[in-house]
Amino acid sequence: MPRPTAAQLVYGSATVVCTTLALLLISGTESGIGVAIAATTGLALGLLVAVRLPQPAPQPRPAAHHPRTASAGAARTHHLPHAFGAQERVPAARQDEHSLRR
Repeated sequence: MPRPTAAQLVYGSATVVCTTLALLLISGTESGIGVAIAATTGLALGLLVAVRLPQPAPQPRPAAHHPRTASAGAARTHHLPHAFGAQERVPAARQDEHSLRR
């Protein structure tokens, strides 16, 4: 299981605190059971918010580049993994270009 990001921790904690306070103020409960129910509901909602927050995409590992192993006239292609096992061929000349999509 991946570690939670800082954004997940912050949004989850803020949701727990705000939800619990809102439930306590709206319900006006003073009993221990009511406070426990409000706290449990806030904790459950905060956990749901933290889990549903999108994870950052993993950074791709750079492919090993050995110019001496390829012939000068041969066009090399690299296979980049994509979702669902599909692969796309990318010419080696375009491999080092920067992309705005990350």
